[in-house]
Amino acid sequence: MKKPIPFGKYVLLERINVGGMAEVFKAKAFGVEGFERLVAVKRILPSIAEDQEFITMFIDEAKIAVQLTHANIAQIFDLGKVADSFFIAMEFVHGKDLRAIFDRARKRGETVPVPMACYTVMKVCEGLDYAHNKRDSSGREMHLVHRDVSPQNVLVSYEGEVKLVDFGIAKAAGKASKTQAGILKGK
Repeated sequence: MKKPIPFGKYVLLERINVGGMAEVFKAKAFGVEGFERLVAVKRILPSIAEDQEFITMFIDEAKIAVQLTHANIAQIFDLGKVADSFFIAMEFVHGKDLRAIFDRARKRGETVPVPMACYTVMKVCEGLDYAHNKRDSSGREMHLVHRDVSPQNVLVSYEGEVKLVDFGIAKAAGKASKTQAGILKGK
C-alpha cells in the first residue's frame, strides 16, 4: 500500500499482516484540533465477508476483548462496519510478534535470551490470568479461555511491553455460540 486509504473514520496507512480470514493495517484515527492516534485496524477479508459464521465469531471477539483492560492485552477501541466490511480498531503495538523475534534470532544463529523469554512468558501468563478471572458487568465470572496463544499472537513493543492479541476463537462461559463436540479451535 503506497497511499493512505480512507476507511470510515480511519485512514489505513499500511498492511502489517494478513491471514486466512482477516487483514491488519496500521492506521490513524483523527479528532478535533489536530488530534491523531495510531491504531491497528483488523478487517475481514472481502473473500469471506459473506460468511455469517465467521462474522459472528469476529463480532464475538470484539465484544469479549473490549471488556479486557490489562497491561498485557491489546486494548480494543471500536467495532464497526464500512460498506460491507466489518472491522475492529485496537491498540497499535509498535514492535514485533514473537514469531518474527524467534525467526530473526534463528537467522542470526542465536537464541532468544533466557531472561527475555521468561519475562515474556510471565507477562503473557499475567494477561491470561486476568482474562480467565475476569467478571462481566453483572459480577459473574467469564472463565475466558484464549485458545490461540501462539507466537504470532504475542506482540513485544520496542519498549519491552508484552501484549496478547486475537481473542477471535476465545471461549467464555455462558456464551451463546458454543464450540461443537469434535470441533478443534486454535493451532
